[in-house]
Amino acid sequence: MTDALTVHGGTPLRGQVRVRGAKNLVSKAMVAAVLGDAPSRLYDVPRIRDVEVVRTLLELHEVRVRDGAEPGELVLDPANVEQAQVDEINVHAGSSRIPVLLCGPLLHRLGHAFIPDLGGCNIGGRPIDFHLQSLREFGAIVDKTPTGLDISAPNGLHGTKLALPYPSVGATEQVLLTAVLAEGVTELRNAAVEPEIVDLICLLQKMGAIIQVHTDRVIEIEGVQRLGGYAHRPIPDRIEVASWAAAALATRGDVLVRGARQVDMMTFLNVFRSVGGAFEVTDTGIRFWYPGGELSAVAIETDVHPGFMTDWQQPLVVALTQARGLSIVHETVYERRFGYVDALNAMGATIQVYRECLGGTPCRWGRRNFQHSAVIAGPSKLHGADLVVPDLRAGFSHLIAALAAEGASRVYGVQLINRGYEDFEAKLRALGAHVDG
Repeated sequence: MTDALTVHGGTPLRGQVRVRGAKNLVSKAMVAAVLGDAPSRLYDVPRIRDVEVVRTLLELHEVRVRDGAEPGELVLDPANVEQAQVDEINVHAGSSRIPVLLCGPLLHRLGHAFIPDLGGCNIGGRPIDFHLQSLREFGAIVDKTPTGLDISAPNGLHGTKLALPYPSVGATEQVLLTAVLAEGVTELRNAAVEPEIVDLICLLQKMGAIIQVHTDRVIEIEGVQRLGGYAHRPIPDRIEVASWAAAALATRGDVLVRGARQVDMMTFLNVFRSVGGAFEVTDTGIRFWYPGGELSAVAIETDVHPGFMTDWQQPLVVALTQARGLSIVHETVYERRFGYVDALNAMGATIQVYRECLGGTPCRWGRRNFQHSAVIAGPSKLHGADLVVPDLRAGFSHLIAALAAEGASRVYGVQLINRGYEDFEAKLRALGAHVDG
């Protein structure tokens, strides 16, 4: 696939696509395999760039990763785990933040881990301060070096009590992956409880972990002496499901997303229906379509689960450009997630971003000079333009905008979309989109 696509807009998307396991679970499941003393089997793994990066990082640590008999199946054997070379980790980590989450498992297996300089999508700060502090609380020693961070655990890791200042998904994953083999009991307060977190807990329980999820975002982990392998089929990718749903609505189309589950999408489905979209839950997935008539403006705030997911807002905003009235989106999870609206405005949208909290309650980004609220006036007639993909989710939103616009658009940097969307170009063509590489 080339790094640019020409998209000829104006054609409704019609047909069906299939989503595989959630990107935000699959990579963590691959890391969890390092904790086991037997091979693990992970099913329904999407063919995306992030999976390739994690696979390479595991193989650098001598984890044997091979394709299984079933399409999308990976077999991960951690029998011969070794410490990788620092320069190799630096070269292959790329934009992945997986080296941070590998620390706990590697400390248990080898007593040592290394974190290189980290990348990721430019959507706001994702500091690893809590990751490092939690590792220290478990008994690890963190040393700064010119190339990264050397982390060791000469006396092993021990359970502790931790409280998150914010229910961060990554920080919760870090604690889970470290605590399951730590001596004693770990209590984590203000934990994230996203479906991907619950699925990771289920996977760890299959391996032999003892984890209790209490009310009020409290997770208790009782360390065990050993973990085995797992056989696990992850939950479907609810971000990709919402992306195709928004594409169906914005293009006035009709798309069946095979593999989608209602239980993972309830908050999104409520908003989708409020805007004017229609959906039907079937035995094989969820069908999303534009039923005709005017779309309605809405006011939403992104939030941690069970709130409206931050990764759902970018594709939905494209559909909201076609709704009559003023829609308001208040982003409370990441401080810089509206960088993509300039491109939409260049295509004919009318979107204004603000520093103020335009939601029901003030958030942590209020009064901090971050443009984290948006007002979308519609309906707007979108026209083709040259677009440059800034990050993964905004990149798919650019594609949706190009599909909904009149005329042709040239979208550059589409390889970035391959980080999280499997075979998206082929899926677009299967839905009737006119795209040229």
